[in-house]
Amino acid sequence: MNMRLSVSDFVNTIVPISRFNRGGASKIFDEVKKTGIKIVLKNDIPACVLITPEKYDDMVRQLEDYELFFEAEKRMKLAEKTGFVTSDDVMRDLGVHPEDLNDIDVDID
Repeated sequence: MNMRLSVSDFVNTIVPISRFNRGGASKIFDEVKKTGIKIVLKNDIPACVLITPEKYDDMVRQLEDYELFFEAEKRMKLAEKTGFVTSDDVMRDLGVHPEDLNDIDVDID
């Protein structure tokens, strides 16, 4: 997700809360759909950030991915070297032969 904004883009994301008070919410929400983000000012101070549900979901997913990455990294540092099982051992225990994997398509996101 790329949230880099030019100065003019940034200025265009700012919405005074008075626009909401004057019944402009529907138009502001349409603008959020087009631009992806609006920063609402109350008394010239940012009060909240409006984003699309899709952008919110993407941000949450990225945070969850980072959390999992850091947890995995921590576990790898704390893991005992003798506690690992090789992929060959796992395949043997499961009765999988390397040639069984030749025609399998794997999609990695």
